[in-house]
Amino acid sequence: MKISLAQRVFLSWIFALVFLIMLALKLDSKIHWNWFLIFLPVWTFDTILILMQIVEMAGRCKPDFDPRDEEKSVKRRLWYLTALLLKLAFCLTLCSRLEKLTDIWVSVVCVPLWVLLGGALLELGYSVFHYRRD
Repeated sequence: MKISLAQRVFLSWIFALVFLIMLALKLDSKIHWNWFLIFLPVWTFDTILILMQIVEMAGRCKPDFDPRDEEKSVKRRLWYLTALLLKLAFCLTLCSRLEKLTDIWVSVVCVPLWVLLGGALLELGYSVFHYRRD
C-alpha cells in the first residue's frame, strides 16, 4: 500500500483542518460535543498511520523480501509505531481529563507527550550525529 507524497500531505492537511475547525467551534461554545468526538479526526489519521506501519512491518515477513531494498530499519519503524501510540495515549488522557472522567493532574496527562518529545530528540540527535561506516 504505497501512497504518494502529495496524497499523504493532502490527507494530513484535511484531517488537521477538520480537527482545527471542530476545536475552534468547541472552544467558541458553538457546539457542545464530547471532547472524544472533537479529537476523532486526529484518531482517524493516527489509526491510518498505525495500520500502514503494521502493513509495512508485516511486509518484511514475505519470503521474497530483500533487506537491502529497505530504506528504513525495523528499529526505526518500531520507534514510529511507539511514537504514534504515545501520541494516542496523550490524546486519550487529555480527552478524559477535559471530560472530567478522571481526576488526574495535567502534568500526569502530559507524561506520554514528554516521553514522545524526549524520544524525538534522541532520534534527531542520533540521525544528526550518526556517522556511517562504509
